[in-house]
Amino acid sequence: MSAELDELYQSIILDHNRRPRNFRVMDDASAHAEGKNPLCGDQLTIWLKLDGELISDVSFQGSGCAISKASASLMTAAIKGKSRGEAEQLFTKFHGVVTGTHPEDAEALGSLKALGGVSRFPLRVKCASLAWHAMHAALVQNDVAGSTAPVTTE
Repeated sequence: MSAELDELYQSIILDHNRRPRNFRVMDDASAHAEGKNPLCGDQLTIWLKLDGELISDVSFQGSGCAISKASASLMTAAIKGKSRGEAEQLFTKFHGVVTGTHPEDAEALGSLKALGGVSRFPLRVKCASLAWHAMHAALVQNDVAGSTAPVTTE
């Protein structure tokens, strides 16, 4: 990766950490899930508002490192307006890129590829994927009476 591209990705992560998008509680959510990373103390809650198969709104709130917060912010922007299936496909591609198992999918991620560099730091992969696992759990739990789904990454 070129130095300029690396700098751009770093600025995207810092911007989403300082000014997270969709950072709020959603009172009328259809589903939500809490995520915790006991290794570093990151914790967040993801709320989804579903209109049939469409994610009409998404938000998060919590605390954590810059990577965790930026990833949650980028994720909410990426999945809003997508179908459940599209969100799950994005989750799969994102996970493959940040874990380094499918780096070739980075180009399909748009601004989410800014987090691809965490694949070089295994402990940071959990920070980057926490919100995504919580989103997935919220979608799955919504199929089971909309109950709350706790997620822990270890």
